[in-house]
Amino acid sequence: MSTLAEFRPLTRPAARRPAVRPSRYDLSQLGPNWYAAVMGTAILGNAAAALPVRLPGLIGFGEVMWGLGLAALLVLGTARLVHLARHREAARAQLLDQPAVAVFYGCPPMALLSVGLGTLLLGSRVIGTGPAVAVDAVLWGVGTLYALAVAGGIPYLMITRHPVSVLESNPTWLLPVVAPLVASACGPALIPHLPAGTPRQAMLYACCGLFGIGLLATLVLLPVVFTGLLHSKLPTLVLTPSLFLVLGPLGQSVTAVHQLADAARPVLPALAPAMLDLAELYGVAVIGVAVLWLAVALAANLRARRAGMPFAMTWWAYTFPIGTCVTGASALSRHTGFGGFTALAAGLFLLLAVAWVLAAGGTAAGLARGRLLAR
Repeated sequence: MSTLAEFRPLTRPAARRPAVRPSRYDLSQLGPNWYAAVMGTAILGNAAAALPVRLPGLIGFGEVMWGLGLAALLVLGTARLVHLARHREAARAQLLDQPAVAVFYGCPPMALLSVGLGTLLLGSRVIGTGPAVAVDAVLWGVGTLYALAVAGGIPYLMITRHPVSVLESNPTWLLPVVAPLVASACGPALIPHLPAGTPRQAMLYACCGLFGIGLLATLVLLPVVFTGLLHSKLPTLVLTPSLFLVLGPLGQSVTAVHQLADAARPVLPALAPAMLDLAELYGVAVIGVAVLWLAVALAANLRARRAGMPFAMTWWAYTFPIGTCVTGASALSRHTGFGGFTALAAGLFLLLAVAWVLAAGGTAAGLARGRLLAR
């Protein structure tokens, strides 16, 4: 049988310009869900900074994770700009015609907010306090506006355009409305760096308003999500990690009320004692619910693993929600002085670290082997 090798000329051919090798990745598939990797990386660093247990190298570890989160945000942000410029129809379809993808637009603002907070908590030791405050202010401002747009825009699309059914809802529906809660938890860190008086009061009231938006929207959606889970179950095994998303608003709201109580001391001293009492009572109750749901989510995911659940980007759902519980338990430990909350925060931090290794390792392997974003 003849082969192409038999027809190769014996003389050296004329030099040709080397062909441009096409990319092995298809950016048209790059969706907003990829920002969950930024969120999960940033929350690991932020949790290290908040942890009530001071271990040698812990802050240095947090700084490394902040750096990785910032680098991932820059790389992913650039890739998404290319996606929006070259694949406009795909981007439009993701938002307007694919409700399962559209809910993940809650991830980009949370990524911005988490990296911004990490810049202030951890990056200030690297780049200086002034630049860190400036970066956090920009990321918090952009992330908060983005969060409000998503918290209103995605439910609007679900009501008016997306073909969705309440009986088929799942925990990913919570992503758009959790973003304002993240903004309310991250904003108080900027208050001491604002001019005294009206600017600080305005920032504190704004964060309280964001807390109300996120909490009330979550309370409306949680019964819907549970209705869908009980009626239709999860449609595929790879969605099982999304059960951890229920932890997000629980842990983030606990973190937020404690951050707001701390910020109120110098800004609204008359309200500060009541806010602290409320934070402790609310925090203990909600962390209890979070621990119970964590057990449910762990059991369901162990069952799914035994059934052969493959790796997917949904594995990043293990990280950020657990991280919010770490920061919430750490805040309770700080304010109550109860050792049980310290132990809970440390245990959850170890679980978060394991979850990050699993998600990051699976993502790196998937990209290297061409299983993710492959053409």
